[in-house]
Amino acid sequence: MIRLKNEEQLNGIRRSCEMLSQLMAHIGPMVKPGVSTGEIDAETRSYTESRGGRSWFLGYDGYPGSLCISVNEEVIHGIPGKRRLVEGDIVGLDCGIDLGGYFSDSAITLPVGQVSEELEKLMRITRECLVRGIAAIKPGARVHDISRAVFAHATANGYGVVRQYCGHGVGFEAHEDPQIPNYVSPGPNPRLVPGMVIAIEPMINLGKGDVKVLDDDWTVITLDRKPSAHYEHTVAVLPDGTPEILTSWSMP
Repeated sequence: MIRLKNEEQLNGIRRSCEMLSQLMAHIGPMVKPGVSTGEIDAETRSYTESRGGRSWFLGYDGYPGSLCISVNEEVIHGIPGKRRLVEGDIVGLDCGIDLGGYFSDSAITLPVGQVSEELEKLMRITRECLVRGIAAIKPGARVHDISRAVFAHATANGYGVVRQYCGHGVGFEAHEDPQIPNYVSPGPNPRLVPGMVIAIEPMINLGKGDVKVLDDDWTVITLDRKPSAHYEHTVAVLPDGTPEILTSWSMP
């Protein structure tokens, strides 16, 4: 069931998204050689709780971190720990905040120091997939219009699109209906209507789209071990049918 939000509820989600955006701007500069993923996780929890929020990732189905940190071939759900970042890595940060019962969700992939042109392009095209997916939200549009925009741009550039995981509704809970695939699936294709709040999140691989889950039951990696990029925004559908991007990744 798709749960629509009224203006008061949307304002609550906006506040959650604003805090999440501030968090991303705070931890983004930590992504540099020698920093451990556990240090970024600890700062995420401290920053969020000191401002009255809660990482909804922490404890979600038993997840042990305050955010997901996915390095290189790790697509999503990488568990923070002792691993130290190395020059040339790319790192996906995926965070979400529960602020007074209103949920936000966002992800960004960042370079560790200087990275190859190949990885720079992968990140750029994945960002563009997100931008094109958001731009597909307009009066009369459906979920598959977002999916088509993401998939077309990724495959036109020779990249693999992850199919097993997708975007989703968000706001009252961490994951709500509808699902937002990054390809045109045979599944439900609801119309996008005012009051919907959705997380759009392309997961695009340098190689093929196939993935598998590691023995930790969380970390998803590419089957061919080639790098992957992941970007996500929480987006509201406004009364005129156009999108409002509620999260940002502005880095100082």
